[in-house]
Amino acid sequence: MIVAAIIATGGANVPDRSGEGWVSPGLVGGGGWPFAGAPLSPELAPGAYYLPDSSVVRLADGRVRLIPFGGDKPVTVDASDPRVAQALRSDRSWLAQGTVPTGGRAGYHDMAARALLDLRLLTRPNGASLASWYTKWRYCWPRDSAFAVAAFTATGHPSEARRILRFLARVQHDDGMWAARYHPDGTAVADGRAPQLDSVGWVLWATWFHLVTTKPLDEEPPNLWPMVRRAADHLAGSLDAEGLPPASSDYWERDHRKEEDPRRPTLGVVAPVLAGLRSAADLARARGEHGKAAEWRKAARQLSDAVDRQFAPYGYPRSPVRDGLMDTSVTFLAPPFAPADPAVTAAIADARRRQTLPNGGVLPGERWSGDPDVAWTPETAMFGLNSAASGRTYEALGRLDWLNANRTTLGVLPEKVGSKGGQAGPAPLGWTAALALLTLTALDKPLPIPPTG
Repeated sequence: MIVAAIIATGGANVPDRSGEGWVSPGLVGGGGWPFAGAPLSPELAPGAYYLPDSSVVRLADGRVRLIPFGGDKPVTVDASDPRVAQALRSDRSWLAQGTVPTGGRAGYHDMAARALLDLRLLTRPNGASLASWYTKWRYCWPRDSAFAVAAFTATGHPSEARRILRFLARVQHDDGMWAARYHPDGTAVADGRAPQLDSVGWVLWATWFHLVTTKPLDEEPPNLWPMVRRAADHLAGSLDAEGLPPASSDYWERDHRKEEDPRRPTLGVVAPVLAGLRSAADLARARGEHGKAAEWRKAARQLSDAVDRQFAPYGYPRSPVRDGLMDTSVTFLAPPFAPADPAVTAAIADARRRQTLPNGGVLPGERWSGDPDVAWTPETAMFGLNSAASGRTYEALGRLDWLNANRTTLGVLPEKVGSKGGQAGPAPLGWTAALALLTLTALDKPLPIPPTG
């Protein structure tokens, strides 16, 4: 009866990309542990839609597709099957345990609920938070996981956030680093990809964000402080005579030797490391670890001074060179990761102008080496998050409207959007889902910013 009362909304046909393995418009779930998800076949997508506030899909012929409790394979059943109502109750109960952020606008509820449910489907029982479901995306990047931690925390789902943090603590190397990415079982991906220093900063920021939001900072769960100490010690010890960390790949996943200044780290490394050191120093202060707090605070000041010397004179480009190219990482130096600064705000506006495409989305950076006509949703969402956290509500709403309008036919946030709209990458993408949730939360209430002192 629950299902029969819901009116079908229909949907546009999925574009014909039969040669692409990621064309599924979203994951089918069922609400039962371990929250398994499986892609909806593109052949079943036309006319299909999620039943509200659930991962259960109604097909065009009226039947329902879901993953039964305790299973990991989807089945197609009649709408009257009791497993449908059971799954709906489970999904909706989980959402009700926290908050579905809307930025005060009811039109965003569906996007936010979908993003939350998708993040849950991408998070394995062991805490591995996957980037997406398809082949080379079916890995856990510590960077992406950090944002999933923040999104679950901000929306009142702390147990999921802690599960991811415990996973990260288990797989951390003794030197405080993480591999670039991990298999769902927690083993590092052995593909020759070097560890990425920005992920260390992001995990420290996410740990601080979780603890400052959910409980007193001196009551963190077991194993988090050793993880923080190893990571922050590594970052503080990595700074050179200029106050900069070593060059490393960042969220672009590109060899640092191909950057405009291969000798120095990009802003995509520097800014997360700075946020991470500030976050770790505040965690140490709250624990009464005054020596570590002073040590990491000093390292953060050295790095901040280096940013002022190396990046600020050129307008905060990706690499610290005159007329350097702009990229989205300039937002990492601003709210909610750092206090507002007029010069950084101006640089963000410059980067946004240079990177925005005719379809309304943005490229990861200026003169992007990939498809120049395809917009990336996480970068678009990152500009939106900065706008929301900085009080520029109109700008934030513009980015959210674009994300909302460019969801897949099932309403899922994809990785990329084509020049004329339409899904151009796998869906869902966990990073985009997390950023959209944080942006909406920032419109509802202020997000914490790591202290500088």
